[in-house]
Formats: sequence, structure tokens, C-alpha cells
Amino acid sequence: MGVLQRVAAIGAMAFTALNCTAEPGLTDSTITIGMSAPFSGPNGAYGLDMRQTIQAYFEQVNKGGGIAGRKLELVALDDGYETERTVANTKALLGDKNAFALLAYYGSSPTTEAMNTVFGPAKVPLVGTISGAATLREPPSANPNTRYMFNVRASYADEAEAIVSQLVSLGMTRIAVFYQNDGFGKSGLDGVTAALKKHKLTPAAVSTVERNSLDVGKAVEAIAKASPQAVVMVTLYKPTAAFVKAMKKAGQMPMLMTLSPVGAEQLVQELANDARGIGMSQVVPYPWNDVVPVVREYQKLAAKPGAYSYYGMEAYLMARTLVEGLKRAGKDLSRDKLVSALEGMGNADFGGYRVNYTGSSRLGSRFVELTVVGPGGKILK
Repeated sequence: MGVLQRVAAIGAMAFTALNCTAEPGLTDSTITIGMSAPFSGPNGAYGLDMRQTIQAYFEQVNKGGGIAGRKLELVALDDGYETERTVANTKALLGDKNAFALLAYYGSSPTTEAMNTVFGPAKVPLVGTISGAATLREPPSANPNTRYMFNVRASYADEAEAIVSQLVSLGMTRIAVFYQNDGFGKSGLDGVTAALKKHKLTPAAVSTVERNSLDVGKAVEAIAKASPQAVVMVTLYKPTAAFVKAMKKAGQMPMLMTLSPVGAEQLVQELANDARGIGMSQVVPYPWNDVVPVVREYQKLAAKPGAYSYYGMEAYLMARTLVEGLKRAGKDLSRDKLVSALEGMGNADFGGYRVNYTGSSRLGSRFVELTVVGPGGKILK
């Protein structure tokens, strides 16, 4: 073989090796991270809050040198909290948008569908979703796609157990459930039903509302007939507000409890004085308490007290988890190495909030605490 032939052969091998090892969304200077969440429609406030926090944190990381010299770039697409759009966005993020990894999705059905049909089969990790659904927490041995789903929050079952235990401790036995007719609502209903069963109870009444609908009349009628002592609402803030107002108009005054996805700040804004006394489970630390180190860090990022929120706090923890995984994966980064780094994080402490993964577990955290809306709409622990 002549000199030119040998040079050409070496060049061809180098080019082939480069193409085989090149990772989408990864350059010498950048790492592209994809996000799909609602930025418009009735649930747009959730996604906008999350995106703002993540962008601010990425800017902070980039100013500090990035990840081994690479800057984080966020590509965020609006899905309107619709499953079909979430799946389409995920395909776009892994295709034209060239995302290396995914972060901070929203909703049970949209994320589960995207996991099972798009990012799971493509072996692309997603860190964090606003969902406590059991389908996203199956061990990889039961569903290989969950290997790429890294939950940061507690499950709906964890939240439901905390709520039901509190209600039962207060002597309540007639507990009804008002839920959203989608993956989120059904998972929450299952969690409440299972928690009641531990106390040898069943729901006093069960009724539902369609996703993105405020038509709660039939639900109020069905639940009012049971005269429950308490109602657990597994709904987002707009249908929750509609239900609360309709129940009061019907002369029903049970204790009202809701799961964390409702959005504490959004619900208070929607209901004003009618929000007082509503109990909520929360899956991240209280954002207005600067005693907890990770909360202080979030508060500095948010810049002013009026900007603090549970959704912002959770988005910060999701982004922290991803960044920690990227750092542990090392300079010679790949998706496989990121997955392995996250699996090996064990009981990672971010300063008052722990996230735990293993090769067989994607639970992330089981942190739950109960809060209540006090005078003036203030969220109280």
C-alpha cells in the first residue's frame, strides 16, 4: 500500500470512529437539553415558571464554566398539556432540535407515552417530570424504557398516603375523590383508594372532570349526595377552583385536600379568599423558608420573594439533578455515561433534599409534607 493510500485509510478510519462516537446535541462547547411542557393554554403558568427557573440556573452554571467547559443550551417546546403534542415535541427534540438529553416534562399521560414510544426506545435520558404516576416508576426489569426516566419528585401514592393518614387521624371516614379524567387523575385516584384501603375504608364518592375542562356540575352533584367529611381533589388549578366554588354554592363545606400538581400559587390566585383552608401535599421543600440550604440557593436564583414558587423550586431540583449527573459522567460525555452516572448517584443530598437512584430504582425522592392556605392566601406549613 502506498503512502497516499495509507493516509487515506487512516483518515477513513478516524472519520468512521468519530461518526460512531459522536453524540447528538453534544459539541466541544455546548450540550443541548430538550424540554416539553405547557407554555400556553389553561396550564401554561406551570411550564413558564419551570422554564424561567431552568434558564436562570443554566445561565448560572454557564457563567461558572459550564460542564467541563461546555455550556448548557435549553430548547423548550410548548405542548399545551396534550399527549399528542408532547410526543411530537419529543420526536422533534431528538430529531431536528438535536437534544442530548431531556429535562422537566409535564403530566402523567404525556410523559408515559413519550417514554414508551420515543425517548425510551431511543435510549435518551429524561430527568424530572411533574408526575407521580406509577407507570413512570416501574423498575427497568418490568419496563426497559423506565431505565431512561429519572424521577425527582415523590409518587402520587406517597402524596395520597400522607393526605389520607392526616384525614383519618382527624377522625374522618367519609372521604370522597374528585379527579381529572387522564393519567394524572387516575393515578391519584388509585393512590387515594389504596391509602384508604390500609385504613379499611373506601371512597365515599368518586366523580371526575375531563382534562382541560371546567364542567364540574355533575361531579359536584354526585359528591354532594354523599355528604363527605373531606374531598381529595386530584385536579389542576382551574377545575379545582371551579369545583371549590360550585361546592360552596351547593352548601357543601367538607375539608378540601389536593395533590401537589395543582399548583399552590396558581390556585390561590384563582380562588382568592375562597382558597383559605384548602390543604395541599407538597413534594419539595417550602420555597419561602431560607433555613434549608437548597431553598436558599433557589431563592438567590429567583431573585425576589414574589418569584418564589413550588413549581420553580421543583424545576430547580430537576435541573440540579441533571447537572449533577452530567458532572459525574465526566468530560468524555455520552448518553450511556450520563445514564450510568445518574444510576450511581445513590443518596445524593442537594442540601436538604435527597435524590436516590440505583440500577433497579427510579423513585428519586419520597419527600412529602402537608401545607394549608392561610389568611391572605399565604401557604402555611
